[in-house]
Amino acid sequence: QVQLVESGGGLVQPGGSLRLSCAASGSVSSINVMGWYRQAPGKPRELVAIVSSGGITTYADSVKGRFTTSRDSAKNTVYLQMNSLKPEDTAVYYCRYSGATYASWGQGTQVTVSA
Repeated sequence: QVQLVESGGGLVQPGGSLRLSCAASGSVSSINVMGWYRQAPGKPRELVAIVSSGGITTYADSVKGRFTTSRDSAKNTVYLQMNSLKPEDTAVYYCRYSGATYASWGQGTQVTVSA
């Protein structure tokens, strides 16, 4: 099993920034993909940004140029730096781990962008 612990999130004004962190523990495989999804009320969960253990990143078109994901493999931690936040970025953000044997979701953290 792989456990994920998220931190960050909260309330921010439009144009502001937030940073999310997600630490994985347990049976973490050396080859994996970690990243972030989000779900707004009444909408399906969608990919935001993911990064492989090899450093390859993928972003949703809606966040390109504003969000940056990175990872510290030594700490099994993935980050999401969110800049120029918009009200439509409001959602619950979930960390995701996919490895050779296990896949896990974090508990989710609320991000609210509002004046």
